[in-house]
Amino acid sequence: MAVTNPFSGEALGEVACADASHVERAVASGLTGAAAMADLSTGERARILRCAASALESEAGRFSAAITAETGKPIRSATREVARAVNTLRLSAEEATRLAGETIAFDSFPGGEARSGHYLHEPLGVIAAITPFNDPLNLICHKIGPAFAAGNAVVLKPAEQAPLVAIMLARLMLAAGLPDGALNLLTGHGRDFGDALTSHRDVAMVSFTGGANVGQAICRSAGIKRVAMELGGNGPVIVMDDADIDKAAKACAAGAFGAAGQNCIGVQRIYVHDTVHDAFRDAIVAATNALRVGDPMDPATDIGPMICPQQAERIVHWTEEAVAQGATLLAGGERAGTLVRPTLLADVPEDARVACHEAFGPVVSLFRFTDLDEAIGAANRADYAIHAAIFTESLRHARHAARRLRVAGVMINDSTDYRLDAMPFGGAGRGNMGREGVRFAMREMSQTKVVCFHDA
Repeated sequence: MAVTNPFSGEALGEVACADASHVERAVASGLTGAAAMADLSTGERARILRCAASALESEAGRFSAAITAETGKPIRSATREVARAVNTLRLSAEEATRLAGETIAFDSFPGGEARSGHYLHEPLGVIAAITPFNDPLNLICHKIGPAFAAGNAVVLKPAEQAPLVAIMLARLMLAAGLPDGALNLLTGHGRDFGDALTSHRDVAMVSFTGGANVGQAICRSAGIKRVAMELGGNGPVIVMDDADIDKAAKACAAGAFGAAGQNCIGVQRIYVHDTVHDAFRDAIVAATNALRVGDPMDPATDIGPMICPQQAERIVHWTEEAVAQGATLLAGGERAGTLVRPTLLADVPEDARVACHEAFGPVVSLFRFTDLDEAIGAANRADYAIHAAIFTESLRHARHAARRLRVAGVMINDSTDYRLDAMPFGGAGRGNMGREGVRFAMREMSQTKVVCFHDA
């Protein structure tokens, strides 16, 4: 399968295409690796992860360039992703030695006076990890780091558009000292082997980041096993009348258009108080128009290409569709190949696809409101969400929004796209399928065992 640069169209290489027979071999290998990982001390797991983090840090330039070439992510953003991946692996190393149980007060109920004991955490076994293209390094680390820290083995299926960075990372992890079979990598088309992987009886858990349609298919095939998923979002932002308008506009522009909008927690809908709407509109139009679109290897570039021409065409089509429904185009709306100008819309009908579905592209919509609860109600209309945000100088407004917004994270005076790799991360509503964030993912990837001593 050919892998190409989405900006230049240059061929970057080829990777093998797995099929169901390779799944059988990978899972069998994973069973061997899982036994070896479970036998490792927590200190040894931590040592391997620290070694991998240091090796990745020393090769940051090579990995950053590879991310940019393979996904079109601007080199400045790719450099930040590598730094975050290093941090994710180091967090995993730290948490490897902290996954501990507790003693249990068996004597808290009559009949248990002669009993004592504790519970501990044990690994699940083989985990299937399926990752997307938009953060091709760090999102893999968010799966394999906690999996290894908890003592599991992994069968990794990276995005079809970005397998080369995954191969580079796999080689680095193996060189760091992972036992044989602990990490298995399957490249190729998911349609050829995805069901065989997710339905395999020896796969204990499927961890998936991607679209809702694929997520539904995985749930149907997985059967009786653990499933953790992050299925995208439609990030709403509320801008109150007491907000710092310039700060809010710049943060929303950055949060909407970074990574060419291909970000599950990117800003997509902005609800602006009527009294400051026009001032905010002018500020975000200026911030949007100031963004530089072009060659992602140029350090001055803010916005690179979308992952493929078809996705660029889709965003332009959705934009034109919204305009035909009555929306006003304030900025952008054009494309050249895979490059799409950051697009800003106003007066968007609530049922327009660009507003009510995950756009996953560089387009954002403005809406007016007069009452905070009105804005919260509108923000909550999407039946899936990850993060929301509010810009306000009022602690009362901030706390009220934090309570009422039906999301998994509320960012106050910050963009929806802020994420600390140590915090719990996942969906709300329809997308509520477990949590990532190293410590939280480790608990998803382990199971408790109770040990009880009868002393009588």
